[in-house]
Amino acid sequence: MSIYPPLAVRITTPEVELLGATDELLERLAPHVRDGKADDDPPPYDDPFWAYEPDPERRVHRWLQGIWRGRGRTGPENWRLHLVVMVDGEPVGMQDLIGHDFTTFATVESFSWLSSDVRRRGIGSEMRAAILHLAFDGLDAEEAGSEANADNAGSNGISQRLGYEPNGTAWATCRGEPVLGRRWRLLRSVWAANRRDDISLSGVPECRVALGLDP
Repeated sequence: MSIYPPLAVRITTPEVELLGATDELLERLAPHVRDGKADDDPPPYDDPFWAYEPDPERRVHRWLQGIWRGRGRTGPENWRLHLVVMVDGEPVGMQDLIGHDFTTFATVESFSWLSSDVRRRGIGSEMRAAILHLAFDGLDAEEAGSEANADNAGSNGISQRLGYEPNGTAWATCRGEPVLGRRWRLLRSVWAANRRDDISLSGVPECRVALGLDP
């Protein structure tokens, strides 16, 4: 239980559980960040990004500070939910859901990272499916977007498998170098046609109120 509803959100699938990122869970997840297991090859993220910080302790501090700042984004137009990915009771990564101009466009974006200890086991697809269930079923989104470097086969492959459609390209930088990104979009109608019945949500009504989506 939590006195702050976004921290009490829970999404459960047969393979993973996504829990609101409490400080207790972040403390358990911190060793993955400290040991550099949140980084990826090829790197999927724009600059600046905390995972590229070379000093392990400063890397953890920057990571935590970003999450703590994100907790304050709870307006109905712009918000960010941070969830910890749990596998067999252990935290192994994070999956965020971000709303920009949500009351106007009902669109969301997702952001995630997964420890190198558990990659290539299908967990990335499962956690994305979980957050999409929250977006569409729990928060009534109309469209979900995703973006990854063009050579990030893992993230782009997940988008394709889950029914996203290509939505153009965009330039960004990664460690100071220009990289081309691929954009994706998933419409509510496409998600609904393939909706899963084995994903459950908890704590969403209270979270909706905290985000200002419901009175």
